[in-house]
Amino acid sequence: MTVITGDWLTRAPTQAVLAALEAGGHRALVVGGCVRNALLDLPVSDVDIATDALPERVIALVEAAGLRAVPTGVDHGTVTVVAGGIGHEVTSFRRDVETFGRHARVLFGGTLAEDAARRDFTMNALYADARGLVLDPLGGMADLRARRLRFVGEASRRIAEDYLRILRFFRFLAQYGDPALGPDPEALAACAAGIDGLATLSAERITAEMRKLLSAPDPAPAVAAMAQTGVLGALLPGATAGPLALLVHLEGGVSTGFPARLAALGGAAAPLRLTRMEERALQQISDAAQSGVGAGEVGYRLGADAGRAAFLLRAVLVPAPVTQPLPQGWERTLRKGASARFPLRAADLPDLNGAALGAALKRAEAHWIASDFTADAASLRDVALNR
Repeated sequence: MTVITGDWLTRAPTQAVLAALEAGGHRALVVGGCVRNALLDLPVSDVDIATDALPERVIALVEAAGLRAVPTGVDHGTVTVVAGGIGHEVTSFRRDVETFGRHARVLFGGTLAEDAARRDFTMNALYADARGLVLDPLGGMADLRARRLRFVGEASRRIAEDYLRILRFFRFLAQYGDPALGPDPEALAACAAGIDGLATLSAERITAEMRKLLSAPDPAPAVAAMAQTGVLGALLPGATAGPLALLVHLEGGVSTGFPARLAALGGAAAPLRLTRMEERALQQISDAAQSGVGAGEVGYRLGADAGRAAFLLRAVLVPAPVTQPLPQGWERTLRKGASARFPLRAADLPDLNGAALGAALKRAEAHWIASDFTADAASLRDVALNR
């Protein structure tokens, strides 16, 4: 018998939702990511609940208990129940009646076994009751403990139900898989066979998955598997997996972040829907990585974090001896540049304006950077005025 615990489960709001459903004579089980993460001693953010009550019954029961029901996805069997300001997604058990790939007809109110059979991965088909007692209808706990990612049932069928599961497979592989085991061969074959289905996905959904994938501690093995199946090239034409592995190695356990890791893949990022901040960071880091300026100036221009990302990316993208891919003392120099503040201001050059003022400040700034940020305002004023 395996029992999970945690503040997310024992807190009063979550227990109130479970109790409201059980009081109506129905099963109410936390399911999926919250159970999986609890078993792995990882943080739990969202709480999903599965029940044999139909959506209309869920709404009636929770409202009778004084909780707020929001019909966020009733057509898919999901009601968001708000208790204590916390949202809980409550979804009715589902079972297939007829299957036509993505057009499968589903009925609500099936059994726990039928509901588990429709989930994506065995490690996500884990349930627990209000006391934390884990229910494992498909052997997902053994897979979770082994860090083995397997689709529930036939991989190709699960993918045909939702082609986003191709990307979720690689993302979960990066987050929860054991690289020593290698990806499940059946899953890889199904992902490769389903590549055309990626065209049905929105750029927003693809971007969200890529963002999560590249935020894993070491996404390189999973991305290499993506490249092997052709999925990486289908998403980012021209992208290659090799540079990412080197970048992660050089990071030394401190991630350079999504934009830098995306830049390491190369290829066309146009199919993605990046935020303006991500687009700007991607451009700045890529430009700095491909420039020839030193670590101090990179730090000064971009700041410590983005500067570090750009300099590591340069080591990945620009050929260098394997034994010495980075210049000695580069981090110290970069941090010095990031903390430096140019001492000369426009007000220090009252006789100049317009283009002449801009050129003078630029000339003085170049001299200041070349001096390793040591030149003072007086000497820089002379440089600016060509004296």
